[in-house]
Amino acid sequence: MATLQKIRNRGKILIATVGLALFAFIAEEFVRSLTYTQTESRQRVGKIYGEKVNVQEFNAMVEEYTDVVKFTQGTNTLSDDQLSMMRDQVWQTLVNDKLMQHECEKLGITVTDAEMQDIITNGRNQILTQTPFRTQQGTFDVNALKQFLNQYNEVMANPEMSSEIKEQYQQMNNYWKFIEKTIRRQTLNEKYQALLNGLMVSNPVSAQASFNGRTSETDIYMAALPFTSIKDDDVTVEDSELKAKYEEMKELFRADQETRDIKYIDIHVTASDADKDNLMKEMEGYAQALAEGADAAKTVREAASQVPYSPLPVSAKALPHDIAEQLDSLTEGSQVGPFVHDHDNTINIVRLIKKVSLPDSVEVRQIAAPGNDMAAIEKTADSIMNALAAGANFDTIAKKYDQPATKTWITSSQYEGQAIDENNRKFLGTITGAAVGSNNKIVLDGQGVIIAQVTDRRNIVPKYDVAVIKRSIDFSKDTYGKAYNDFSSFLAGNAKVEDIEANAAQAGYNVQVRNNVSSTEHKVVNIRSTREALRWIFDEDTKVGDVSPLYECGDNDHLLVIMLTGVHKKGYLPWDDEQIRTFLTSEVMKDKKAAILMEKMQGVKSVADAAKLEGAVTDTIKHITFTGNAFVSKVGASEPVLSGSVSKAAKGEFKSGIKGKSAVYAYQVLDQKKNDVKYDQKQEEQKLQQTIGRSLGNFQGELLKKADISDKRYIFF
Repeated sequence: MATLQKIRNRGKILIATVGLALFAFIAEEFVRSLTYTQTESRQRVGKIYGEKVNVQEFNAMVEEYTDVVKFTQGTNTLSDDQLSMMRDQVWQTLVNDKLMQHECEKLGITVTDAEMQDIITNGRNQILTQTPFRTQQGTFDVNALKQFLNQYNEVMANPEMSSEIKEQYQQMNNYWKFIEKTIRRQTLNEKYQALLNGLMVSNPVSAQASFNGRTSETDIYMAALPFTSIKDDDVTVEDSELKAKYEEMKELFRADQETRDIKYIDIHVTASDADKDNLMKEMEGYAQALAEGADAAKTVREAASQVPYSPLPVSAKALPHDIAEQLDSLTEGSQVGPFVHDHDNTINIVRLIKKVSLPDSVEVRQIAAPGNDMAAIEKTADSIMNALAAGANFDTIAKKYDQPATKTWITSSQYEGQAIDENNRKFLGTITGAAVGSNNKIVLDGQGVIIAQVTDRRNIVPKYDVAVIKRSIDFSKDTYGKAYNDFSSFLAGNAKVEDIEANAAQAGYNVQVRNNVSSTEHKVVNIRSTREALRWIFDEDTKVGDVSPLYECGDNDHLLVIMLTGVHKKGYLPWDDEQIRTFLTSEVMKDKKAAILMEKMQGVKSVADAAKLEGAVTDTIKHITFTGNAFVSKVGASEPVLSGSVSKAAKGEFKSGIKGKSAVYAYQVLDQKKNDVKYDQKQEEQKLQQTIGRSLGNFQGELLKKADISDKRYIFF
């Protein structure tokens, strides 16, 4: 009882304690939930139909696609521009897949495993012919695929198989899985397209109308009152009229993604006069060294030339064009430079050491002399050379040492411009200078001895032993530092947009305008390495009137500052947006000018009467059809309305007050005739059906409007 009474006495304290503990628990869960939500949001690369796309998921898709591209192109690396293109392609594929899945799930359209197996077995998809599983005739070989898949399972299950072989099989298997997914995706798309096409069918009435519209031609004599005959100052436009026109044309102003307007200053840092003078003095030193007989390879290397010295004579095509064009004017032992080439912003020196005539292509076969050590190898090589000199057959000797001695063509393009080590220099130098039928012993440092027989030589061309020093005229650290400090000082004293605009020109800076920047762009104002700048432009905290930090970008040669001047949200752009307003004003002006001109044309009874009106132009237009837009050369515009009106008029009929895109027209029909083409109803219906199919091919644009797509890739890439 005493214990119970104590609990009762302390009840309020206990309740408060429990309440605090409960609040702490709830608060902890709320913070944990909030942290998770924020973390998840930061990992979101986009959203499609409300479904979130995680950056890891997207990266996995990009990695899969880039692996396929690397595999098919036989490369291990891709440039930044190529990776950006890959991400764009993967995103577009992901969006298209989601659109198709969303529609097809509602309709019950699927691609079954049985259908996939049938497509692969029959090899009827064009993609299959692009895989390595092909016959000699280039058709898909399903048996070759089955053989690979069986081998893949055996190789991956074999613990004794090397990791390199397993990796090769894994790459091929991944490639095949990608092909399968692509075919499944393509087939689903085709099914949906076929369903849409089946909903719209041609008929005999439409076919006849289409045929008549294409084959019936009309000649007219017309008079036009161009809109330009009325000055813009003579027409007033009210905001109410702009709003009404906006509502009439509203669908033209729909934006499927947010864009932003910016003003910016971009400073491209270039070499100063002092930088150029210093480089020229340095190049003069190298020129003197070459003229005095310094080692060409060493001098070119020390000069950090963009064109490395080749230990083998090279053809002119292996050299930069501006260097190659100097060779014909040089004699052996002479040089030219330093000279400036503006097209690539370089200073150059060219010294021609020797000019020789050598084959562009050499066919060779070879035997690697066997032996346990270098002495034994050389002994065997000498024995082979003696046997060949005595008339022994090369193939017979090669077979004796279990070597194929296959004839191989080696062309200049395979090695010119590449780094060549001493052993390759020995080998290539020997075979290019050797006669056809000669046998050549080539001792390779640390790699043995090769007996090379030259079996053919083709295309004897001039080749040059030439030392080239080509250096870019780059800015110095001092020059860049001065540009950076000057610009930083200017921005520090002009923190607001209006101050920057007012004082930029006086400080030597140019404020430029770029409207409708999209977050899907990879370069701000086409400058490399501006990802951080793009993030700033589209950051939710960046407001109109804000000025960005100073960005160092490009190839470390640009200084960029950005001012946000406008935000255009996803959806319908407002009527009073500067560009929209300008467009609407032009359209309303056309309407008002047309009304004035149509009033002028009231009462005219002939083209001759219309031609007497101020500003009128006349012309004869022939071969007008309903399906083709009549082009009025005197007005400089195509007029669909004129084509439609003419197609309904009878021969000799006069019509006036026809409002076009650029003028008001009056015309009289001079002649009507039909092309000598026989009507084929079935063929016309097929043509019409194809036209309908092409129109329905734009269905994705409609689906995109409903998908509520959010693209936040700019945050990550």
